[in-house]
Amino acid sequence: MKILIIGSGGREYAIALKLKSEKHAHELYFAPGNGATLKLGKNLQIADFNELAKFAKNEGIELTIVGPEAPLSAGVVDIFKSFGLEIFGPTKAAARLEASKAYMKDFLAKNAIKTAKYLNTSDAQTAFDFIDTLKAPVVVKADGLCAGKGVIIATSLDEAKSAVRDMLSGESFGEAGKRVVVEEFLDGFELSFFAICDGKNFVSLPVAQDHKRLLDNDKGPNTGGMGAYAPSPLADENLIKKIENEIVKPTLIGMQNENEPFCGVLFVGVMVVNNEPFVLEFNVRFGDPECEVLMPLIDGDLSEILLNAAKGKLAPIKLKDEFAVGVVIASKDYPYKNSPKERIKVGQIPKSSELIYAGVSEENGEIYANGGRVLVCVGRAKSIKQAQQNAYELCKNVEFNGKQYRKDIAWQVLK
Repeated sequence: MKILIIGSGGREYAIALKLKSEKHAHELYFAPGNGATLKLGKNLQIADFNELAKFAKNEGIELTIVGPEAPLSAGVVDIFKSFGLEIFGPTKAAARLEASKAYMKDFLAKNAIKTAKYLNTSDAQTAFDFIDTLKAPVVVKADGLCAGKGVIIATSLDEAKSAVRDMLSGESFGEAGKRVVVEEFLDGFELSFFAICDGKNFVSLPVAQDHKRLLDNDKGPNTGGMGAYAPSPLADENLIKKIENEIVKPTLIGMQNENEPFCGVLFVGVMVVNNEPFVLEFNVRFGDPECEVLMPLIDGDLSEILLNAAKGKLAPIKLKDEFAVGVVIASKDYPYKNSPKERIKVGQIPKSSELIYAGVSEENGEIYANGGRVLVCVGRAKSIKQAQQNAYELCKNVEFNGKQYRKDIAWQVLK
């Protein structure tokens, strides 16, 4: 099958690696891909989605998989569908579940799906009045897409008001912050729940947990994610059923009622409070680095699963009875500033592990670290402890100047 993958990070590389492991050989194309995807397929430098769709049509691309949220929010699925192409991902209207936090919160309220008490507004005084009804800490979110960084957890009411002021003025997040969502703070533990959806039906993937903070023991600044593991024992069968019945099903029904059936990956950021799941946020694609630990746990052909979903004919899928732990190796100055480009040296890749390339470029056959999150080292095993050990064994076999990574991924269930 000829398959096009839109995106350039570790998520897209992990999807490609899974496709390459299938019994049928696939011809892979990446738009734009990274320095390491060159070894898995062909990189395309076509930024315009209409031109990309024309290429896909002329080349006979049988399935397109969209990795990041930005192309989905820009309507790449609508464009490809207008060319009669099969593409896995939600339409521009359905992608508002991620693209607009205000739309998402209003959708939850309308469909009686549990979430934190909230207000969305573009008026500062209205926000301030609402903040005065809450107890600190207070959560302040920019409405639009901010690459996972548009959330402030304010430790005082004054700090929350200051965050609102900075967002609405355009200082913090530009246009994405011209409308804000202010929420009460929920105190519990977070999980990442993923469902592959075909518009009406869904299949659940292993529940993951990611690690946002830069440093061990969840210290330091928030990042795009420093590691993840799945499945999480924190999600028992009872909790999973609650998430499916109280969140995923009503979301799919609600989107059908809006005449925007949801096809793609529904990624629910869940806060569990006293064993009750509340929606923190929706994303409309695989998470990164969660995707890197989910791909090895799927037992079957990903190409067939996603093509069936895109056609509205989702079938049950099998999952491996294993755990996967992924450790992100980042560059020296991440997440504060760009780091110098560094050549990557890779030793032996141990059995039951795989190396996922993300922020890398290629020069004369050599791979260089040129991004913030450079690689993800994934270990698999029958136990979380062994999967963690396999991941860290691989970390030791990857070298470049200034590499940094957390040493405690999966600590919540191994403490």
